[in-house]
Amino acid sequence: MALGNTQDVLVGIPDSSGGLWVGDLITDTASLPDASTDLEAAGFVPAGFIGEDGVTEANERDTDKIKAWGGDTVRVIQNDHTVTYSFTFLELGNAEVLKLIYGDENVEVSGDQILVKKNSDILPHKTWVIEVFDRGADRKIRLVVPDGQITETGDRNFTHSDVISMEVTIEAFVDADGNKGYEYQVKPDAKPGNSTPSPEDPGNSEG
Repeated sequence: MALGNTQDVLVGIPDSSGGLWVGDLITDTASLPDASTDLEAAGFVPAGFIGEDGVTEANERDTDKIKAWGGDTVRVIQNDHTVTYSFTFLELGNAEVLKLIYGDENVEVSGDQILVKKNSDILPHKTWVIEVFDRGADRKIRLVVPDGQITETGDRNFTHSDVISMEVTIEAFVDADGNKGYEYQVKPDAKPGNSTPSPEDPGNSEG
């Protein structure tokens, strides 16, 4: 007897139309993209090539164990919960990518020239979408981060032996419904509405 289903073993291959999309912050959860939303038509912009390590999602919970006399744990208190996404931008010649790293107001495009101002401005909150398509399992995964902000940026190396890139980390903040992210898994040929629950569905959230 089989122990599982190989079609449920998924591979994180970026979608052919782009693995990472970003748009202006959406505060109305009913307006967030779902699995059937055309991202380009909805105003999202692809963030170009991402490094070969892809996107790393981290869910962290900071807890304290309350112990009774004798050492037994009688309660676990959660102090903090964070969801972050880390990846590496490869298109550092793309003005839209530079705006994400340095801020919209700090990147100016004039003809063939791009001017980048580097300062301590706080980076903007955006709505992010990560697209994954596993052709072998015939499954599409769409991760939606309603409110994400780049909070960490790595070093840039200028060398002849590698491309200029930058690793970043996005912090996910809670939306109006108290969720930090949504994940949709659907068959590419599924009809919209048949297997696409709304963000309000608690079974579809990452709280």
